[in-house]
Amino acid sequence: MGTADSQKKQNSQINEELLIQALIDDQIDIFRNEFIESHPYDQANFFTSLNEELRPKVYHYLSPEEMATLFEIMEIDETEYEGLLAEMAPVYAAEMLSLMYADDAADVLNEIDSEQAGSYLTIMNDESARELKELLSYEEYTAGSIMTTEFVAIEANQTVRSAMYILKKEAPKAETIYYIFVVDVNKKLVGVLSLRTLIVSDDDTMISEILDDRVVSVSVTEDQEEVARQMRDYNFLAMPVVDFQNHLLGIITVDDIIDVIDEEASDDYSKLAGVSDLDTVDKSPISAARKRLPWLVILLFLGMMTASLIGQFEETLSQKAILAVFIPLIGGMAGNTGTQALAVAVRGIATGDLEHESKWKLVLREAGTGLITGFVCGVVVTLVVFIWQHDLILGSLVGISIFTTLIFATLAGSLVPLIMHKMKIDPAVASGPFITTINDIISIFVYFGMATMFMNYLL
Repeated sequence: MGTADSQKKQNSQINEELLIQALIDDQIDIFRNEFIESHPYDQANFFTSLNEELRPKVYHYLSPEEMATLFEIMEIDETEYEGLLAEMAPVYAAEMLSLMYADDAADVLNEIDSEQAGSYLTIMNDESARELKELLSYEEYTAGSIMTTEFVAIEANQTVRSAMYILKKEAPKAETIYYIFVVDVNKKLVGVLSLRTLIVSDDDTMISEILDDRVVSVSVTEDQEEVARQMRDYNFLAMPVVDFQNHLLGIITVDDIIDVIDEEASDDYSKLAGVSDLDTVDKSPISAARKRLPWLVILLFLGMMTASLIGQFEETLSQKAILAVFIPLIGGMAGNTGTQALAVAVRGIATGDLEHESKWKLVLREAGTGLITGFVCGVVVTLVVFIWQHDLILGSLVGISIFTTLIFATLAGSLVPLIMHKMKIDPAVASGPFITTINDIISIFVYFGMATMFMNYLL
């Protein structure tokens, strides 16, 4: 067991041995007394650690409502939902899904077979099925796909007293009550007020007098990454989602945004690493290889271009074999510098920071960085090669090559993702391996091109 797992075990307030023994011995009272009193997080961790033989007993011992709480916070691979639901009786599973928050239930249904999802929707009560079908109709990775329809909305033309009555009535079903959204008679969003404002206001005060009409909302078709950026910038706990006519459709809560940020970060890191998805741990080497092969094949052909380019300078190498010693040095420095510039550009695009400044400023800044780092590294390597080989011309050749390639590599690392972003292509696909290979080609061309020019001056 790893350190993280050991720490989790130590922090857990649940008696796992007692619970497992209670499941084995069919002691439902002992199980429920210990399990129900535990924190939901510990309950979820315990449930996900059980094997296929013991999990069905848990479904028997817990109500669909209690199981719904577990499903909402379980940290499992999305591909496992289908198997867990298949272990339950269809009626039990359908009722559990209907008792989950709508956005969480929609996420689960999105991850399972469409035919299986349809069968659960058929069994559910009409209201729950209608809400879920509406959420499932929105395009994936948009505000509509991650919003919940369980929120508290009041009208502007009512008093605080009547609003409090509605709040008390709707609060048990709402995902959050810290923000109360205000609509007009046509259900259009007109304002928002905090729970604190509502509580401290006089009972006879009109909602229209205390609401904040400077409400920030997002379109139902907005990309989830943009929604996350706005919630981060405004430091909101919840964000209202509206249609093109400003009708309030739902809200997005901060816990869903944390999931989005985690998902987007994992996705971008996967692409930067040149693999399809680092979130999924492939148990089959064949499956893992199938996901990685497309990138590797592309990089293989780019690598062959590098080899072919070196072959063009075979005569130069044959005259001065020492030149081959510095190929990895120059290529490696170019790759490292390009990857650094790539990381800065991709992060700027992902966080939206580049929207507040000229993209050309980034390019010029990176070019300046490449100029400075290239000059320093070039001088250092010139001195080292001169002391090592006692050849100032060779040292100067290697130093000037590094100076030139670092400038080009930095420019490539910053320009490629910006161009891809302009072309509506995810800039993260300009992965580290891709940039590194491109910069290998540039560095080899610069290095051997200069070596050929100065061949007559080499000792």
